[in-house]
Amino acid sequence: MLRSVSVLVLPELAVFEFGVLTEVFGLDRSDDGLPVFDFKVCGPEAGVPITTGGGVDVVPRYGLDALAGADLVAIGATGLRHYDPEVLDAVRSAAAGGATMLSICSGVFVLGAAGLLSGRRCTVHWKHAQELREAHPEAVVEEDALFVDDGDMITGAGTAAGIDACLHLVRREMGSAVVNGIARRMVVPPQREGGQRQFIEQPVPECATDSLSSVLEWMTENLQVDHTVAALARRAAMSERTFARRFTAETGTTPHRWLSRQRVLHAQHLLEETDLGMDAVAHRAGFGGAALLRHHFRRAVGVSPADYRTTFRSPGPASTDSTDSTGETVTEDAVPA
Repeated sequence: MLRSVSVLVLPELAVFEFGVLTEVFGLDRSDDGLPVFDFKVCGPEAGVPITTGGGVDVVPRYGLDALAGADLVAIGATGLRHYDPEVLDAVRSAAAGGATMLSICSGVFVLGAAGLLSGRRCTVHWKHAQELREAHPEAVVEEDALFVDDGDMITGAGTAAGIDACLHLVRREMGSAVVNGIARRMVVPPQREGGQRQFIEQPVPECATDSLSSVLEWMTENLQVDHTVAALARRAAMSERTFARRFTAETGTTPHRWLSRQRVLHAQHLLEETDLGMDAVAHRAGFGGAALLRHHFRRAVGVSPADYRTTFRSPGPASTDSTDSTGETVTEDAVPA
């Protein structure tokens, strides 16, 4: 049972992520029949203000000793990457004492510095994923997850994903009735699956040299065409074998994957900016139909096209042109959609 929660705050604290921890665990909702947590805000020194990244100070009432014995130790996002030995000792001791560890966004770097990420699955905001891998190669970083539950360690990707991580933990430890009550008061969904992808803006992979740039540009402008490796190699004036090898070397991926990604990117744009139906979006993006669009879109983005549109549809007038341009059926030697 989750009864006591100690939140560690450090300089360069991110205000929103700290607010998430306070909102979920620090408010008295007993008037709704919900449990009240023993909630403590802890800093390196009790009573010494912590400067945040939002131009305000947070004054922790408790010191590092209040991490000991807590059921949950939560670490909010911080811009720091180097920490006082006393802070890391307190985090390690709390983990060794049986506390569940929860981090939001860059708070995971504190766990890493304390030596708690070795062989552990974790996540972080996608902007920090490569930094986390380089700083802690012993960690198993799942960069596109909203949150990762690795038993006694839960890591959230950041910002709104921190809400998901906290509510998931409450659901796991205290059941659906409690988490539904908290979520209702927060006016948020009680659950988004951790495996759902972070919405990452992924630019078109660039070519390392100019040798294939004209081919890539032509492919991007003709997503509805039935592209085959043989046809692309002829356009590049190369043998198929040389083209495939050069393509992978210069883009970091295969022609199949590159084309599929561009089609998904174009579908994202259409879902955000137009009112086209799913079949029309599928054809314009180069997929054979709505079913194939859903399959590849969910695999790449982590949600269905319809859910993506609900989340990201731009307000105001949009194109309602329903004219479709369809490509031919992909043949055996084609680059699949």
